[in-house]
Amino acid sequence: MKMCLMIIDVQKAYHQGESAASMDAACEYINAIIPAFRAKRLPILWVQHLDEDDGAAPGKPGFDFVDALKPESGDLRIVKRYGNSFNKTECAAILKEQGVDTVVITGYCAEHCVLSTYRGALDLDLTPVILKNAIASGNRENKLFVESISNVISYGILRKALE
Repeated sequence: MKMCLMIIDVQKAYHQGESAASMDAACEYINAIIPAFRAKRLPILWVQHLDEDDGAAPGKPGFDFVDALKPESGDLRIVKRYGNSFNKTECAAILKEQGVDTVVITGYCAEHCVLSTYRGALDLDLTPVILKNAIASGNRENKLFVESISNVISYGILRKALE
């Protein structure tokens, strides 16, 4: 098994209202697990949604990841226009090139892009798993629902698996 950590759409354009607190909480778990992936030299894939109507476009502040998250130069990146990170992107090819078969999914928005990417990974015969408490939504019930219908791993178990 080779894992990749995927961080989806935790961008400034969406860091507002009810979503802001949810994203801040998710960032704590994302930031906590990143060092374990780095220590094992496992890929980290940062996904950015491009939507000019939302202000999430290259060159605009809303396109950037929230300040709590800091991608590094060696990390992988993709830009997407659809909910599913695999739809019309190089995501599948990147993961295949890296030898990844298991995708640990984190990010925003639980009921849209996170769930779409989770299902997209299944369609590609990858094993998707959501890092519990590392997904965000403007609606707490939607976040809990996505976790309840998906394969989920706790921070503690994932950390142990990466030792």
